[in-house]
Amino acid sequence: MAIHLPQANAQLRMFNGAYDNPFLAPRGVHLLGNKLLVSDTGKNRVFIWNQIPTQEFQSPDVVLGQDIATGTGRNQGSKISASTMQYPSGLWSNGKILAVADAWNHRVLIWHNFPTQSGQPADVVLGQTDFLGNEPNQLGVGSTPSERTMNWPYGLTSDGEHLWVADTGNRRVLYYDQIPTENNAPADKVIGKDTFDDRDYDHQHAIWPYSVKLSPHGQLAITDTQYYRVLLWERWTDAFSQPASVIIGQPTWEANGQNQFGLFPQANTLNWCYDSCFDNTGLWVADTGNSRLLRFSELPQQHNQPADSLIGPKDFSTSSENAETINGTNNTLYWPFSISISGQTMALADTGNHRIVLIDNH
Repeated sequence: MAIHLPQANAQLRMFNGAYDNPFLAPRGVHLLGNKLLVSDTGKNRVFIWNQIPTQEFQSPDVVLGQDIATGTGRNQGSKISASTMQYPSGLWSNGKILAVADAWNHRVLIWHNFPTQSGQPADVVLGQTDFLGNEPNQLGVGSTPSERTMNWPYGLTSDGEHLWVADTGNRRVLYYDQIPTENNAPADKVIGKDTFDDRDYDHQHAIWPYSVKLSPHGQLAITDTQYYRVLLWERWTDAFSQPASVIIGQPTWEANGQNQFGLFPQANTLNWCYDSCFDNTGLWVADTGNSRLLRFSELPQQHNQPADSLIGPKDFSTSSENAETINGTNNTLYWPFSISISGQTMALADTGNHRIVLIDNH
């Protein structure tokens, strides 16, 4: 079943940032009750609204990563610090703690008290020895990773106690048993590698883990962008010792074709997928390269299971950015990167359209 935007039983809202300071390719979004957090990736900053905006263009309450609200430079066009960002992507908060994957600085920033002031510096940095470093794996390109280093961390998540980081460039997910309170804290475990210094390919693990998500019931999903698939574990603790129980988007561990090498997508195929998100019963997948969201109303129990419904194109075999835009883009998507769900509201980073889409009663 195809679902156009807006759905018949849903309310649709779209936000484009501030009137004098619009989004540029936002890649991260997080909903927390009435709070809306957005990684405005192309402009190297995070926007925070303490109440979901009511207008298409509305200034945020807090801007992080820049010294002025309209600033857009990488690391503020100067030296890296606890207050700067370069290509922020995934983010998570529980209303007190905020964590941001500062991808191109090869680090994760953590605020242990939710930011209330624009430009507020982070309290803790992971992946670097201090707030002044931003080399991949701390020593530069080609250096060996460790339990303390990162290389292009794009995604992260937490349950308020533990922390998972998609250390994308190192082809692994780092796990912290507690959200760190000190700089350069080591990860406790690693998903996808036997040791912390391993970067080898293994088709039974995520080749390019861009996103990691946890369900309220303890399931774990890792979106493996390079192999066009999502890996699903029934219990997150199993991910340390065994491959995923289910592959979404491919029929076997060895398979790695865009849309399974088909000319057109189908209900069981993916193309440059970048995120997934659990809801009360199932899973949504941001099938970015096909400019659509796929929904599995119940969690798949076998490899290559087809989705039940979608948002974006008119049917499962259509793949086109802003398909059927003769009446504008309000019913279409263009490279959706990130999904967040809070209650009955879904937030979507519609990256190619430089906007955030909110769908109520999704």
